[in-house]
Amino acid sequence: MDVSRPYSAVCPTLDGDVLKVLAGTTMALTGRQVALLTGRKSHSGVLAVLNRLTEHGLVSRIELNHAYLFALNRDHLAAPAVEILVGMRKALFEEIRNVIDDWSITPVHASLFGSAARGDGDTQSDFDLLVVRPDSVDEDESAWRSQIEDLVDLVRRRTGNQVSVIERDKSGMERLREAEPPILSELLANAIVFSGSRSQLTDMLEAV
Repeated sequence: MDVSRPYSAVCPTLDGDVLKVLAGTTMALTGRQVALLTGRKSHSGVLAVLNRLTEHGLVSRIELNHAYLFALNRDHLAAPAVEILVGMRKALFEEIRNVIDDWSITPVHASLFGSAARGDGDTQSDFDLLVVRPDSVDEDESAWRSQIEDLVDLVRRRTGNQVSVIERDKSGMERLREAEPPILSELLANAIVFSGSRSQLTDMLEAV
């Protein structure tokens, strides 16, 4: 999965970027505003997509003061599919969070970091996870290992991407800091927290 544009697995063209913008707001936007929000320089290309989607009824076009405004027609039969596509990243993160919440051995902390967290990777990007286990749990504990392996398998099946897990007990975070300072910078700047809290993560990274 392209971690920066997950919907491109199904809609890889400019249409996907346009629909992402329209699905992300209830406001009607001008073609120029849509082009700006897609990050595309070609206003004419975006306008062509908007006009085509309007012909299909998926986008509503409103004339106002001699200009046209565009909005996603949420009553259209295809609108729920669009919202699912553009919401895949959020849905995946929520599923991961729920899976970890159901673990029989609760982690001290679990976070996503790297390009998947920043949202600027591609289909070759790994999903980088930091999982901190309780000091009282051995890394070879079968129930703990099963939880980690099942999570890795879930993310692979959901995305097609490789998953990289950095696993430490709480006392082992000091060695992580000494060996991998770039990882700590990534975590402090961009971590998406699945278990525990951001303040807890900051405390662990800065206190070790």
